[in-house]
Amino acid sequence: MKPKLPAILVVLAALSAPAARADAVTDWNERSCDAVVAAGLPAQPANRIMAIAHTAALQAAEGVASDGAVQDKRVAMEAAIAAAHRTALLKLLPVQQPLIDGAYQAAMAALPDGAAKTAGTRAGDQAAATLIAQREDDGAATQEAYRPFTTPGRYVPTTVPAVPQWSQRRPWVMPSGNAFRPGPPPTLASERWARDFNETRTLGARTGSRRSAEQTEIARFWETTVPPIYHMLARSLAQQPGRDLLRNARLFVALTQGMDDAMIAVFDAKYHHAAWRPITAIRNADQDGNAATPQDPSWQPLLATPMHPEYPCAHCVQSGVVAAVLQAEMARGAATPLRTRSASANGAERGWATLDDFVREVGNARVYGGMHFRFSTEAGAELGRRIGALAAARHLGG
Repeated sequence: MKPKLPAILVVLAALSAPAARADAVTDWNERSCDAVVAAGLPAQPANRIMAIAHTAALQAAEGVASDGAVQDKRVAMEAAIAAAHRTALLKLLPVQQPLIDGAYQAAMAALPDGAAKTAGTRAGDQAAATLIAQREDDGAATQEAYRPFTTPGRYVPTTVPAVPQWSQRRPWVMPSGNAFRPGPPPTLASERWARDFNETRTLGARTGSRRSAEQTEIARFWETTVPPIYHMLARSLAQQPGRDLLRNARLFVALTQGMDDAMIAVFDAKYHHAAWRPITAIRNADQDGNAATPQDPSWQPLLATPMHPEYPCAHCVQSGVVAAVLQAEMARGAATPLRTRSASANGAERGWATLDDFVREVGNARVYGGMHFRFSTEAGAELGRRIGALAAARHLGG
């Protein structure tokens, strides 16, 4: 077995390689990522928007590609992709109109005027409008009705819990939001609970932890939650030589639909199991009935705890989707350098030798940050891989 390169060496090797060429699909993926970041959206609506925009673009591009009346397929497909993204993004992110229109005008200015450009523009506008109408009742606008379990007169947290209604949305590739719901977390009396409890207690603490400097960097790198940190990995693959527009469009539809469905599935599981976070479990360990879990009433995690239940890990379900989709696509051709940058780490870049290394690091990061237990990271990654495999089978043919 060959030794694995450290992450930083993988990144340096990738950066020294010739720059890969972008195309309309990867350009618009990056512009769409810019728009959801500029809008300050959380991961759930951001993933939905990315899925709608990329799906509309694929439908439009496939339409003009199969239209015998269109002579210049390349121009028509690029115009279709640009128009579909613009129409979808303006409808879903109207406050980002200057950014969206600027990207659209630049893309269209690079294409020669003529029948192909006109046909592509019309196809893109129509595909986006049709898909948005179809997804209006997908459940994203469902009103939140979740209430913490309590009794009258007892204190409950006053911060609104995050997206408890998201699991009610209509999925893209899953048969239902709970189709792949994982089983429950370990029982509090189990050895597994004690082992993972103590790992997070000692590695994820804000002060007095056993965490190394690199582990702290990894935790902060993966603190960000929005899609761009994952999409850069897919662009690394999509920009390799020998790829075409439709192949890349299908790749990003598999990725974005899988990631959007993953948010539905993980929030179904989170609110179904309603498992406590490390900060609650460690401060109240005297109540779990396990002698191997010492209580620390003042324990604080390195990073802020999200306002939703612990199990399973949402970051990990996203990484599982990405790994499954990219693995399916890489099986069709040569492997590609895996690297991405993080806004929560001041633009720092990291890379991995394998997709398994990438998934493992995301799980480790959530333990190092003190937000998750190991069993939750593993369940999340497995859930994501199942959804990603389904999305890949639907759009990539395996």
